[in-house]
Amino acid sequence: MSHAKSRADEQRRVNDVIQEINIKEERLNAKSSGLKESVINLRKNFWEDVTVNLDEPDDVIETQASIKQQAELLSERERTHGKIDDELKILYRLKDSPYFGRIDFKEQGSEKENIYIGISSLMDDQEEDFLVYDWRAPISSLYYDYPPGKAAYETIDGIIEGEIALKRQFIIRQGLIKGMFDTGITIGDKLLQQALGNNASTSMKSIVATIQQEQNKIIRNERSKLLIVQGVAGSGKTSAALQRIAYLMYRYREELHPDNVVLFSPNPLFSSYIANVLPELGEANVRQYTFYDYVENRVESTISVESPFDQMEYVLTQENQDGYAVRMKNIDYKSGTGFKHMINQFVKHLMKGEIQFRNITLHNEVLISKEQIRDYFYTLDSSIAIPNKMELVVKWLLKELRKHQKEEKRKDWVMERVELLNKEDYAQAYYKNEEMDADDPAMEEEILRTEIVKRAFSAIKKRVKRMEFVHVFKTYRRLFTEWTPPEAPEYWNEISDLTENNLLKNFLSWEDATPYLYFKDSILGASSDRSVRHLFIDEAQDFSAFQFAYLSDVFPYTRMTLLGDINQAIFANTVEDNPLLPEHIRESNERITLTKSYRSTRQIVMFTSYFAPDGEKIEPFNRDGMKPQLIQLENEKDCTSAMLHSIHGLQEKGSETIAIICKTMEESDAVFKSLDGKVPVKQINEETYNFEKGLLILPVYLAKGIEFDAVIIPNAESMMHAEKTLFYTACTRAMHQLVMIGGKNMNELFGDIPNYIYDVDSRP
Repeated sequence: MSHAKSRADEQRRVNDVIQEINIKEERLNAKSSGLKESVINLRKNFWEDVTVNLDEPDDVIETQASIKQQAELLSERERTHGKIDDELKILYRLKDSPYFGRIDFKEQGSEKENIYIGISSLMDDQEEDFLVYDWRAPISSLYYDYPPGKAAYETIDGIIEGEIALKRQFIIRQGLIKGMFDTGITIGDKLLQQALGNNASTSMKSIVATIQQEQNKIIRNERSKLLIVQGVAGSGKTSAALQRIAYLMYRYREELHPDNVVLFSPNPLFSSYIANVLPELGEANVRQYTFYDYVENRVESTISVESPFDQMEYVLTQENQDGYAVRMKNIDYKSGTGFKHMINQFVKHLMKGEIQFRNITLHNEVLISKEQIRDYFYTLDSSIAIPNKMELVVKWLLKELRKHQKEEKRKDWVMERVELLNKEDYAQAYYKNEEMDADDPAMEEEILRTEIVKRAFSAIKKRVKRMEFVHVFKTYRRLFTEWTPPEAPEYWNEISDLTENNLLKNFLSWEDATPYLYFKDSILGASSDRSVRHLFIDEAQDFSAFQFAYLSDVFPYTRMTLLGDINQAIFANTVEDNPLLPEHIRESNERITLTKSYRSTRQIVMFTSYFAPDGEKIEPFNRDGMKPQLIQLENEKDCTSAMLHSIHGLQEKGSETIAIICKTMEESDAVFKSLDGKVPVKQINEETYNFEKGLLILPVYLAKGIEFDAVIIPNAESMMHAEKTLFYTACTRAMHQLVMIGGKNMNELFGDIPNYIYDVDSRP
């Protein structure tokens, strides 16, 4: 069959599928319209359909039941309407591009079947046959894993073997076939050429049409308790991780929900950048945090926590300040598991004494003193673990508080509160006590006094159950002031002084934040979130050994996927003993390495590979572009004019998103001031939540995981002197063009890089 006839036949099929989509859309829209009208009427008439009467206790009960019934009806209608809306969104996306792939598969002993693969399944009008298979369906794995010839895929019932007769990929836009290619094992070379040649987007896109075989291994891995993905810059590891989440949500639809999956991303900007991927595939976004947010939410509100970015700024800008060497030792020691072992020793020491407690008070009067609590705690059997003893203390305290509650009932402040009760409060008290006799003032006063005291003690009891009577922070401070560890580094006294000064200010440095949480869990008991079934850690090379060990304790039964690039380990606490290196972590892990870079042009990848510790393993995708450009200046003051010249040149060539990537936020501020007013520019900081097109200025550590049409690195010499991994990370953000600005001897720092790899522009 000729290519033209084949293409015409394929277009007819696309038209037929779109017609089927239109029919389904009409049905759903009609159903949705009726539901929407029902929801609007329910909302409009909500209070008219509810009987509200608070005069009598029985009426209060009837009112609550009526409100509950009406709310449940409204909620059920809204859920159904939302589900239909989600289905319509998928149909809308399918109408533009119903599918991207086709395989003709002949199962052994069966007829050949033409299988079309898209972002979601689509059935025919009778709901009997698949017009389109979801890319996550077991049979769809054939498309990603095999060339034409013998092939097999795995189902719940076993392995299905057969033969692929044809493998075809499509580019379909607005229902029209723009491209059609018969292909072998590699998916999407032509699709990738087209996609990667476009300008950078403000949000990450789904890669289901171009998933590569090695990425498919990540996506469909169901067996590994710990999956480690070491992927070079631009290898699609984050995209593959998000498709993996979508695959798992599809595969375990009945048991896995968005709340069961947690993703740690490097910063808020990146969280925004990837926010559209799962909704594009018809899945709800999962729980997503930065590790800093996660830590800060678990630390008491009275304590301030340094961000990892502030720590990074300190490391890169304060080298000449007093105390810098001690701070670096502090970061190094507290990032390793040796400090975790020391905390364990300190917790054993606390079994004998020195845990600090707080008074339990009511109206500024001490009900149970911290000394009483301490004495009770240390009379308990010393063989009981500290968290278990704390549970026993909670029970004892609640018992003691019940005694105080009875005593407080007779005091004058209680009657003062009784007189302030409103009608609703009175009705509730009446309802809770059926024996109340309105004609017996003494009984009425007794019951109302009981209610007032109960409310006052309720807040105290909640704090006791949260174990706020334990002064964890003060106890942690004693680790550095009142205790001599049996094993400690020789510079322990310097570290102790630095830490004590911080803790006295209610301040936790970033390197102390995770150890403090670990210590807190050791005293109060770990509050592990058992609802989390899958934990994804992106940019895992930025996590210290201690942080990873802590997460392993908090999520002991959770499957983990670590994604990162050891070449981009730029934070001070992560270079050594990193969790991406499997010999340092628990044994039951599987490791997948992605060596091919798809983001940047071949010329940029060839250049940046010289600055990566693992550079010899980086393979460029075959997409040509301009060589990286080095602008060498005689005078550093000319940097602003060199940037402006480069910006205008890049914009003329079609770059829509240009990032000026600096070493630090301090440098970013200076560059912003030099350009502000001369050209439209936006500065990005650690609180930026939205990624917009245009000219952007940001420090390198906030550029993690994001790509730009072009990158300009001012003061490139300074960045290279600080750390080659910083320079590598900045360079690898560029999709199409890379410009570096440095001094007249900048190229000497490039060492043995052949001069044909990059262009030099020397300016007087």
